Amino acid sequence: MQGCEFPQEDLKSCHGFDPRAPHRNGPLRIDGYMNLSSTGQMPEMEEVDTNESNGLAKRVALISFLSLVMLMSVLGNLLVMVAVCKDRQLRKIKTNYFIVSLAFADLLVSVLVMPFGAIELIHQNWIYGETFCLVRTSLDVLLTTASILHLCCISLDRYYAICCQPLVYRNKMTPLRVTLMIGGCWIIPTVISFLPIMQGWNSIGIKDLIDKRKISGNSTVCVFMVNKPYALTCSVVAFYLPLVLMVLAYQRIYVTAREHARQISMLQRAGGAGNADSADHQRNHRMRTETKAAKTLCIIMGCFCLCWAPFFITNVVDPFIDYSVPEQLWAACLWLGYINSMLNPILYAFLNKSFRRAFLIILCCGHKRYRRPSILGPGTTCTATQINGSTHVLKYAVLHNGNHNEQEKLSIQNDTESQESCF
Repeated sequence: MQGCEFPQEDLKSCHGFDPRAPHRNGPLRIDGYMNLSSTGQMPEMEEVDTNESNGLAKRVALISFLSLVMLMSVLGNLLVMVAVCKDRQLRKIKTNYFIVSLAFADLLVSVLVMPFGAIELIHQNWIYGETFCLVRTSLDVLLTTASILHLCCISLDRYYAICCQPLVYRNKMTPLRVTLMIGGCWIIPTVISFLPIMQGWNSIGIKDLIDKRKISGNSTVCVFMVNKPYALTCSVVAFYLPLVLMVLAYQRIYVTAREHARQISMLQRAGGAGNADSADHQRNHRMRTETKAAKTLCIIMGCFCLCWAPFFITNVVDPFIDYSVPEQLWAACLWLGYINSMLNPILYAFLNKSFRRAFLIILCCGHKRYRRPSILGPGTTCTATQINGSTHVLKYAVLHNGNHNEQEKLSIQNDTESQESCF
């Protein structure tokens, strides 16, 4: 058998193989021996194999991560909704209606928005047509904006419950007003999503650029680009205005909680003057209370800003820099915002003792160990002021002295909207 010569330029003509295209030709063998470079290695073959392995590993990691985000979001938000539906005490607190509506919005994000975004991100192709691209984009804007507005309403509800007198809170947060606020959390996003997107208002002046970006190589992608007026209007309504309201509300909540802790500590020291360690104990308790409130508020605002600020900053900046933001950065910012739908059940429910007890009852099939004691039953000596679903405990000792009259004690015990079982 006559073999080919080893020079690279003669290989293709001799056997029909192209050494520069190993993915088509397969391993090249001459007289039973692998064709090697002068160094005795296979640089091109190894490079291709390495790239394929790295690409497969990245693909598997991406699929695993996106699947985990969607699964945790679905399970967490479903658990929140079921807990409120099954627990009578949770249904008595108005804040929990906002939390259930928030969980429903986040559940729809994880079911109707994330899967299609994940498929497009993995395959780099959109196969569902232009009309469904508009529908999917409208649902994305609608549901994520609704989720953010619910967070804003929860902060306002907690502001009235903690910073106002109980009678003021009951007058402010009537069932009708709660219904109107929840309705607004759904109607406003609908106005800024389906109406302008389906009418094409967001693409006025940039239609040519959108058409060019729809074709990426041999693939079609679902492109959502916005002009400057829509970017500014949508971002202000969906993020920046709610952010300002949340910051102001939580700042006031923290100041009020800190003042309450100081006053309660003074009253408890006056009532427990006979205890030699009372002053130190109350001072330590006050520090723990203030620290817990600060940590809770920092976690809430920190997660909200971390998840959504990158997307909305990019959303506003991109039209003013000729739409030069890379697609990879857009995808990262968008999915960081989606992750907020997974975190909301943890921040607004899982950190609350009443919700945790309800979850354990559901997951443990109603085990008696986790049954709730009576909230207003005998022996209740404290109230817990909730900060946005996380319980910030302010212990009101039952002081039988001249500083507390019967009307004040009755007012505290009747304020069931901000009262929970003690830790």
